[in-house]
Order: sequence, then C-alpha cells, then structure tokens
Amino acid sequence: MFSRLKEDIKVVFERDPAVRSVFEVIFCYPGFHAMLFYRLSHWLWINQVKFLARLISHFGRLLTGIEIHPGATIGRGFFIDHGMGVVIGETAEIGDNCTLYHGVTLGGTSWAKEKRHPTLGNNVIIGSGAKILGPFKVGDDSKIGSNSVVVKEVPATATVVGIPGRVVLSGEKRVGVDLEHDKLPDPVAKAVNCVFEQIHRLTEQVEELQSEQKQLKEELARYEDQEKSESLRKEAV
Repeated sequence: MFSRLKEDIKVVFERDPAVRSVFEVIFCYPGFHAMLFYRLSHWLWINQVKFLARLISHFGRLLTGIEIHPGATIGRGFFIDHGMGVVIGETAEIGDNCTLYHGVTLGGTSWAKEKRHPTLGNNVIIGSGAKILGPFKVGDDSKIGSNSVVVKEVPATATVVGIPGRVVLSGEKRVGVDLEHDKLPDPVAKAVNCVFEQIHRLTEQVEELQSEQKQLKEELARYEDQEKSESLRKEAV
C-alpha cells in the first residue's frame, strides 16, 4: 500500500513541473486524491461490497471532480493532471504509465452489461477534452490530441486528432513519457497547403500554355503576312 503511494507521488514529480513538495502532492493534487478513493473503492468492488464501493467513488467525485468507476482496471504509473471532468467508465482498462488531462472521457456506447469502454495500452497520453468512446483498444505509446473524439481502434505508436479522430502520424515510438502533447500535426492545414501547392502548379501550367499560345499566334500572324505578301507579289507579276 505504502509502496503504491510512494509510486503515485513519484509519478506526479515526474510529469508535473509545477509540483514543489510532497506535502503539495498530498494535499493539493486532485488526481492523487482520486487514485486514493479509486484504490479503496476498487478493492471493495472486487470483494463484492459494491454499494459501498460506489458510495466511496461518489464521494471521491464530489471532492475531486474526477469520476472513476470502481470496476475500472488501472495499471501502475497512472497520472491525471488537473483532472476536473475526467470520467472513466466501469469496463475501462488502463495500462501502465498512462496520462490523462482534464475533461477526458473513457466512455461506453452500449447499454448492454458487457465490455463497453475503451482499453488503453501502456504509455498512452490523452489530451484535455478528448473523448474515447467504445470497447476498442488504444495501442501502446499512442497519443490522442485535445478535444478529439475517437470511436475506433487506434494502432500502437499512433497520433490521433480531430472529430472523428483520425490517425495523422504512426510508427514513432516514444522514449519515456512525452508531455509535449501540444505538438500535434494539423491535418486541415496540411490539406489546405496541398490545395495551395496544386493551385500553384496549375497556375504555372496555365502560364506556360498562355505563353505557347502567344508564340503560336505570333508565328501564325507572320505566316499569314508572308502568304499575303507572296500573293500580292504574284498578282503584281
């Protein structure tokens, strides 16, 4: 138990540059408090004391603004930064060393009593406001951009942005925990740039055709002048 507490405190120091002391973590970090409530409620849940587990989870939500269902499975090294508005559903599974920012939802898309919430692999980072909805897996070392809405499986080492979420980068495995979740590609800007490049190429082609057309007109005019001169010369003779 104490080893887990020490690990949770260490995780905060590793991933939040604003932290200054252990006492600050213990008394001022809602993500840390939420994990304390979760550990107790989860233990009660797996030991079939489910009403008390839900009640403790509810008190944790009132205190921290973070809702973690006691039935969820969370690995080691889990970190919630700020945390207000985070919702983690009953059948959600979270791997080791994952990071969630405020407003993240790991939600379900079914009313059936089955696996209906997402599974996060190891070293996954989910930006603020992102919604991961459905019983699919987000692969190891993946990154979900802020305010994205992800409704289908994400491969390992992928970066997903947009509504609905689309993979814009893949195959770039991170070393350690990468907190630079603001450095995401912009697919809209990329598409607009591609359009501008295409317009530029078409403009160059049109200018080339216009230049060729002008040359042809000049040659045709010279040819007509020559034909006219030749015709006049023949008439004079």
